[in-house]
Amino acid sequence: MALIVNDERIEDSVIEQEVERLRSDYERVFTNQSKEEREAQLLDWSKENVLERVLINQEARENGAEISKEDIDSAMANLKEQYADEEQLYKDFGVEDDTKIKEDVELQLRVQRKMGEVCKDLPKPSKEAIQEYYDANKEQFKYGEQARVAHIVKYVNWQTDEEAAHKAISEAYAELKGGASFEVVVDKHTDCADSGGDLGNVAKGQMVEEFEDVVFNLGVGKVSDIFRTRFGFHIAKVYDKKPAAVAELKEVNTQIVETLQGQIQEEAINEFIDTLKSKAKIEQA
Repeated sequence: MALIVNDERIEDSVIEQEVERLRSDYERVFTNQSKEEREAQLLDWSKENVLERVLINQEARENGAEISKEDIDSAMANLKEQYADEEQLYKDFGVEDDTKIKEDVELQLRVQRKMGEVCKDLPKPSKEAIQEYYDANKEQFKYGEQARVAHIVKYVNWQTDEEAAHKAISEAYAELKGGASFEVVVDKHTDCADSGGDLGNVAKGQMVEEFEDVVFNLGVGKVSDIFRTRFGFHIAKVYDKKPAAVAELKEVNTQIVETLQGQIQEEAINEFIDTLKSKAKIEQA
């Protein structure tokens, strides 16, 4: 059944398109519902999404900031840069020339600026809110055991076969056994010479299993024997280790602030949409 929102008719086909857009994500999350329940809920959510989008678009058209020709032309140019074939652009938008696309671009710019107005001058998360979020979500700030590692690596690839790579890494290993320092040998032999082969702090689960099996069983200050991974041959040195722990607040403060700011903006937008709904004339056609 079509909707009429402030005298603008929204056809069933628009709602059906929204149903198909949401379907895959919805069905993946709500697997515990029966098919009938899923379809009914999906239809309700799709109608709500379309209704909210229409109300925002109407508000942007009627009360949004004017968009200059220069801004529209710039946005059009950026859009066209994403297409190697201009005909594909017209096909995707279901049009034959730029006229309708420019209308859509102008509306989108109006909506963006209207949302910017809604979110302007919102309060920043307080220190208390940041601390409260950190305390309530420490589980998500856990990190596994870490090791600061450097390595000498000889890649096995189309340029270097297995035998040549092993011979090269063996030469490096012989120098280490002869008393040369790891830092000198790494600069001389590794295929990954940036920062002296230093990989920085590597967390468990971050590197391939073959590498981690060696590194996390190696003592601090120790140098490994030659070992193989899917990438080639390595010799690793561990400079430091840190046990699994929860990141300190100062380490994740920026991340928390961004999360809370997103929540504040979402609340402001929801309040704005609720206001539009309260004023709207919404009918079933």
